[in-house]
Amino acid sequence: MLRKRGSAILCGAFLFVAWNAVVVLYLWGRPLSGREEREMDGGRGGADLAGDVIHMAEAFEAELEMQRKILLQIQGHRSLWEQPNENGASRGGPPQVVIPILVIACNRVTVKRCLDKLIEYRPSPELYPIIVSQDCGHAETAQVIGSYGSQLTHLKQPDLSDIAVKPEHKKFQGYYKISRHYRWALNQVFNSLSHSSVVIVEDDLEVAPDFFEYFRSLHPILKSDPSLWCVSAWNDNGRDGYVDPGKADLLYRTDFFPGLGWMMIKELWIELEPKWPGAFWDDWMRQPDQRRDRACIRPEISRTLTFGRKGEKYKEIFEKQVYSAPLVKYEEVQRGQLKGAGPFCLHYSSKDGFKVLAKNLGVMEDLKSGVPRTGYRGVVSFLSRGRRIFLAPPPGWSKYDPTWS
Repeated sequence: MLRKRGSAILCGAFLFVAWNAVVVLYLWGRPLSGREEREMDGGRGGADLAGDVIHMAEAFEAELEMQRKILLQIQGHRSLWEQPNENGASRGGPPQVVIPILVIACNRVTVKRCLDKLIEYRPSPELYPIIVSQDCGHAETAQVIGSYGSQLTHLKQPDLSDIAVKPEHKKFQGYYKISRHYRWALNQVFNSLSHSSVVIVEDDLEVAPDFFEYFRSLHPILKSDPSLWCVSAWNDNGRDGYVDPGKADLLYRTDFFPGLGWMMIKELWIELEPKWPGAFWDDWMRQPDQRRDRACIRPEISRTLTFGRKGEKYKEIFEKQVYSAPLVKYEEVQRGQLKGAGPFCLHYSSKDGFKVLAKNLGVMEDLKSGVPRTGYRGVVSFLSRGRRIFLAPPPGWSKYDPTWS
């Protein structure tokens, strides 16, 4: 833009000088009309006329010399016009907004896959600084993040302590820590680092090549439209066969908070931070008190892909469903004293305990290398008197005991 502007000015200056030269030559060489000849013959001699013409020519030559100097000055300043501003924008144009990418990490060394794609597709480190906020204190993951050096900023959530919760919520300790981490990380981005917006990415997401352009193009809309409160890169129904692959530029409004790669502005964080929940922050975001009839923008074609550990998302959903169910006793199940539609959770903590409960409830009681029939992560799901029962180990279960047979 600056180069074009400089060329246009030079061209205009050249034409101005050339036009004046043409005028001088025209006046100098123009023949006199009959009236002018008669007036000059009657009033002045030929010598006086020649002197006047020479005087006029000298004046025009002086004017041309002045304009030549102006043209040289213009050429001398050309290099200044063509220099970009420090921020890369054209001089006089608005500076481009910085949109940081906040990566939420914990104990997955596979965060490398997420970071590799972000760095590969990032158009500008200055416009898209990558900030990795790590919880959990996992040394191997910290080593992976640290290997990127100055390509990103590595923050470490300092409070790794357990959170005091009600006894019935101890099984949700992990969800409380996630919510605490989000709050701390967002405060770092908006308050400590003074950014005005952020794109949040979890460590099990891989981004598309146009991920950065997608969010930059929608940033002005999010800033200016009060009926919006987020921009997401995710389409929950974006599987193959359910979207139009030729409509990558198609966007929708959605009343459901999608997450999975999403942008928010500082004004929203100022609104949400004082009432940020202790756990299950994403479900909290979907409540009417937070949404306030505002929508998110989501694409036809997702710009993020979840990879994680195999089955991780299903495992999280499954465990959340099982361990959020009311905990009941065997006697309540056996006597039909359960209240509500269910589901309900019934715990066992030993091989013999499982076998006694399974036999009395009428389900298969045998174990093979510690795995019960139909079990997933130690949980056996069945119906009793029309209500769903989860026969499950205590929260925190990690693996089967092969001696349980």
